[in-house]
Amino acid sequence: MATLLWIIAVILVIAGIYVLLARRDILWGIVLIVLGLLVGPGGVSIFHV
Repeated sequence: MATLLWIIAVILVIAGIYVLLARRDILWGIVLIVLGLLVGPGGVSIFHV
């Protein structure tokens, strides 16, 4: 389960960076990066029990 959360978190952060740099949409980029950090298995995780 932790591996799956890690993969999802990485995808969200990479998507956020892409949106920030390529599409110049600051709000959506920040939202995706923050979601990636919240989903990640290490540190802060919204799914951590």
